[in-house]
Amino acid sequence: MDCNTKPHAVLIPFPAQGHVIPFMNLAKLLHSHGFHITFVNTEFNHRRLVRAKGPESVKGLPDFWFKTIPDGMPHSDQDATQDVPMLCDMIKKTCLGPFKELLCRLNSSDGVPPVSCVIGDGVMTFAIKAAMDLGIPEVQFWTFPACALMCFLHYREFIKRGIVPFKDDNYLTDGTLEKSIDWIPAMSNLRYKDIPSFIRTTDPNDIMFNIAMDEAENNLSSPAIIMNTFDALEHKVIEAIASKFDYPNIYTIGPLPLLARYVPDDSPIQSLNSSLWMSDSSCLKWLDQKEEGSVIYVNYGSITTMTDQHFIEFAWGLARSMQPFLWVVRPNVTMGNSAVLPGELLEEIKDRGMLVSWCAQEKVLAHRSVGAFLSHCGWNSTTESILEGVPLICWPFFSDQLTNCRFACTEWGIGMEINHDVKRNEVEVVVKEMMQGEKGKEMRRNAREWKRKAKEATEIGGLSYNNFQRFIKEALHYHT
Repeated sequence: MDCNTKPHAVLIPFPAQGHVIPFMNLAKLLHSHGFHITFVNTEFNHRRLVRAKGPESVKGLPDFWFKTIPDGMPHSDQDATQDVPMLCDMIKKTCLGPFKELLCRLNSSDGVPPVSCVIGDGVMTFAIKAAMDLGIPEVQFWTFPACALMCFLHYREFIKRGIVPFKDDNYLTDGTLEKSIDWIPAMSNLRYKDIPSFIRTTDPNDIMFNIAMDEAENNLSSPAIIMNTFDALEHKVIEAIASKFDYPNIYTIGPLPLLARYVPDDSPIQSLNSSLWMSDSSCLKWLDQKEEGSVIYVNYGSITTMTDQHFIEFAWGLARSMQPFLWVVRPNVTMGNSAVLPGELLEEIKDRGMLVSWCAQEKVLAHRSVGAFLSHCGWNSTTESILEGVPLICWPFFSDQLTNCRFACTEWGIGMEINHDVKRNEVEVVVKEMMQGEKGKEMRRNAREWKRKAKEATEIGGLSYNNFQRFIKEALHYHT
């Protein structure tokens, strides 16, 4: 295909690891279907990629470009996710202009096809306005699950019912968060505490509550939305969203890592990597030495932070479970950035625990020795766990992680939750039950069944596979 006749998709993810990864999977899939790709990172994340993977990582290919826009934040070279509320606020206030300027530059560049579509992140809806102003077709990519979108779309109802903002901070301790909710369609057994965490505010002007509410509702003005989920997992919620909100076309195309396997192994696109962290591959050799299904893998994602006390409680709980474990300990995983274990604990776990700063999570979860995943329940981690048939021990931190945890534990039957105020005894009990108990066996059976359904959805002729083909023809107007 001649360069100038190719369709040209511009993708712009929210600048956090959990958004960049699915966007890169989508970009590779579109590239394999003949699209010229421009992948837009913030300048901050661009610098992180260069430090983690070297300058070659952002060099791109003749038909896969990396471009940047500023995020409005103060300059920083820290290897960590930026302050999320401030980042969200600055993105909303400052990114529309630079993004429109980038689209105009791309359209006037020699040797590159004009931009034929924009794919914006579901929480960065300035992309809708930028594309609309320039007459470019636009779709939204919702990188959270459908159940989280349904919750966000009901934030305004929390205001109408006089629930949010809460009157004072007593709601955190007086049992309010345990109250059940029966007015969100297709979502039963839900409590206030299971709603994405931004409702937890006493301030009517709370940045994250208002941005989450507005961005979710803004998606309704896009002609189409794609989701990194599959119908068997969330069909009731997806149907309810479509019927209640007169939603635009919804295309479920997940789990994306499974769909991305159709990108040829020998394609030069496979050399491109979106990880913002340097991985330690030695853990895979360590896993090779362990018995099948015996290891608990522990990773709280790229954003979650905890107190030093919770960190120590997790460590002692894991140690006392007597199970081998692989634990990803980011340098900034604790609020004090210390993440240091006492000597006697290190002595206790030296024969059965391995600590690394980061790893290739997909490879770890696919390893035969991994029997469970202690996770923050970010959506990437949850779907990666599902597609490898690994049950979850859930310790959600914020945002949609709370909703993902609830669905994993009550709807999908693949999760067991640990209280947010972590105690070593509880960690020990839950780990032992998951790895050795009858409930754990049931979780593994359920996880294997969801793995089968995920694979089925992404096989040729499966619903996610067919939805992706429909998406590029109907929403992106690309016909071979």
